[in-house]
Amino acid sequence: MKILYAIQGTGNGHISRARDIIPLLQRRGEVDILISGTEADVELGCPVKYTLKGLSFVFGKKGGVDLVSTYQKAKIKRFYNELKSLSVLDYDLVISDFEPVSAWACRQQHKACYALSHQSAVLNKNAPYPEKFDPVGKWILKNYAPTTSQFGFHFMQYDKHIFTPLIRQEIRNATVTNEGHYTVYLPAYSDKKMLKVLGEIKSVKWQVFSKHTKQAYDHENIKIFPVCNSSFIKSMVSSAGVICGAGFETPAEALFLKKKLIVIPMKGQYEQQCNAAALQQMNVPILKKLSLAKVKEIKKWLETDEEIVVNFPDCTEQIIATLFADYLQTKDQKLDNKKTKIYSFKQIRNHLFKNTPLENYYY
Repeated sequence: MKILYAIQGTGNGHISRARDIIPLLQRRGEVDILISGTEADVELGCPVKYTLKGLSFVFGKKGGVDLVSTYQKAKIKRFYNELKSLSVLDYDLVISDFEPVSAWACRQQHKACYALSHQSAVLNKNAPYPEKFDPVGKWILKNYAPTTSQFGFHFMQYDKHIFTPLIRQEIRNATVTNEGHYTVYLPAYSDKKMLKVLGEIKSVKWQVFSKHTKQAYDHENIKIFPVCNSSFIKSMVSSAGVICGAGFETPAEALFLKKKLIVIPMKGQYEQQCNAAALQQMNVPILKKLSLAKVKEIKKWLETDEEIVVNFPDCTEQIIATLFADYLQTKDQKLDNKKTKIYSFKQIRNHLFKNTPLENYYY
């Protein structure tokens, strides 16, 4: 069996998760790996057949996605050429972890595409949603990497094909200690902003991992490190607590390690708003943003000792087995060849930046 495993390269969680999934896929067939995107800071650690530009979300420095840079880097002609040149029909099974080139290539070539991602769980009707509805954000999440079958990860098992977080073996096998420092990972904030806010709490030792520096340095009671997988794990497993965005992998790993946790969802990032809604149901404190006005709330969190109990069993092999069982059962089914109704990237840009209405059209 030939398998294409396509991984989103925006953010580190997809790459970290793939390290545990790839060996299990290799037991079942010949695996080619595709990575697209430009924002990840960790290495996969195994050969990659396709390295593509794809479509990347660019992190800003003020707490959200940099929409201007994201649009500027979204070279649509290049993306179209990448999906046209990718022959997914050469593979028996295509699995996408929120990777757009493989997903759209499958749609264009009428090939089944299996989602194995957190995003597919977020879109499930039974998963938590934020109080403030974001139709554009939900549309982007749904259409960024469309798939025909969905297998997802979330903080709780909200539906049949939603599984609890895949905790990588580096975390499961780690020796957990408490050396008193707090680990911080907020990739959408600048060093200057983090130093300004965290510097107000001088009684705490902060270890901050930043996407915006290539050299480690100290500033009073704050240590700033470039993002490094091994260093981050070492810091987190020995920390007293974690402050991070409302992504998926880092909050899940912090909860698994029984670390005190507070999250700050990225502005304009629908997935993180959904994650924050789920974490809030689990009694994890949520901050709307990192600012001097929130120092009081951070201090209050630092003084608490409440432990949030979770059950994240090691079920990666079960998830892969379930996906393959579904594939074997449905592999001979025909896909609908109708054209797909979508919005153009130009229309989305105009809606986001000029507040013009979205109108449907066909490719």
